[in-house]
Amino acid sequence: MAAAAIGLVALASAMGIGRFALTPILPLMQQDAALTLTVGGWLATGNYLGYLLGALACIAMQPRPLPAMRWGLVAVGLLTLSMGLSSSPPLWLASRFLAGVASAFVLVGTSAWAMPILARHGREEWSGHVFSGVGIGIAFAGLFGLVGGIDDWGSRVIWTVLGLIAVALAALLWRPLAADPVPVVRAAAQTPRALPRRAMISAVCYAAFGFGYIIPATFLPALARGYIDSPAMFGLVWPVFGVAAALSTFAGARLGRALSPRQLWMRAKWVLALGVLAPALWINVPTLLISAVCVGGTFMIITMAGIKEALRLGGAPASLAVGVMTAAFGAGQIAGPLAVSMLGRSDRAFALASLIAVAGLIVSNCVLLLLDETGGEPVKA
Repeated sequence: MAAAAIGLVALASAMGIGRFALTPILPLMQQDAALTLTVGGWLATGNYLGYLLGALACIAMQPRPLPAMRWGLVAVGLLTLSMGLSSSPPLWLASRFLAGVASAFVLVGTSAWAMPILARHGREEWSGHVFSGVGIGIAFAGLFGLVGGIDDWGSRVIWTVLGLIAVALAALLWRPLAADPVPVVRAAAQTPRALPRRAMISAVCYAAFGFGYIIPATFLPALARGYIDSPAMFGLVWPVFGVAAALSTFAGARLGRALSPRQLWMRAKWVLALGVLAPALWINVPTLLISAVCVGGTFMIITMAGIKEALRLGGAPASLAVGVMTAAFGAGQIAGPLAVSMLGRSDRAFALASLIAVAGLIVSNCVLLLLDETGGEPVKA
């Protein structure tokens, strides 16, 4: 119970605030800081690049999980706070980049620490409690964006408040994370081994998932603002996304009892593709909400399933297996906002990038299907 609770709070701060706070605040930054969608895409790309480099650092360093969580949470809080204390785009970019690095350390540390503990105590289904923290954090940040848009707080005020909350959460978890109470988990990571080939192929498919989900996960509220006048309506999209993400983790944990991690991953990916496709074909309130529910309701299921698949395939310590999947995910998600930014001169930039993402999701799901049918090995030509 302690591991699940600590993991939930850690992921709520690191991912809900450190990773995804830009999404609900972006429409307000467009309004009060004259931020363009292209510049917003670069800020998002900087965060995702930091996330990728943080994951790669975890692969190279294989840090002990609890110190990675502890110091990562402190960094997330301070860097989020700096967004509200500055009005310089270069400083924003640096802050978002470093917040991405810190959030990767927290995610890898939390996954490598909490999930083995739950497995040792026969509570693997409680992983849904841990990963629900991501959705809870997203919904929480989204509500701040919604209230801020209605009451005209301004983006700097919201960044400052979220930063203070993240700092407070880091302080709350400081003592519980001061020492590692489970030396068995730490000892298991002392002998690094390479991941098997089927795990590396799965990681490439995980990269396609990162590219597919990140486009709506970055730009949905900004798109809603362009087509819906009321802040109460366009600001509602991100809280819906977060609630769907939080609830989906419990559904995913239950479905995981009957399905293998890869099967759960594939089935959720088809729903994700629908959510990415809907606003690419037509942007209105129904399609935006469909996208929020489908993407929000599947991305944490796929995240959990992908990490479980990496741990199931074995051949490496937990921190290395999770780090490789996280790095692949980070590489894929960099391409999403970058594609939108590079296509920014086109009125259909979002739609074109989304269609590319849908194609990638379909192809990667076919690869996973072949791996599943051949017992983990690809079909030879």
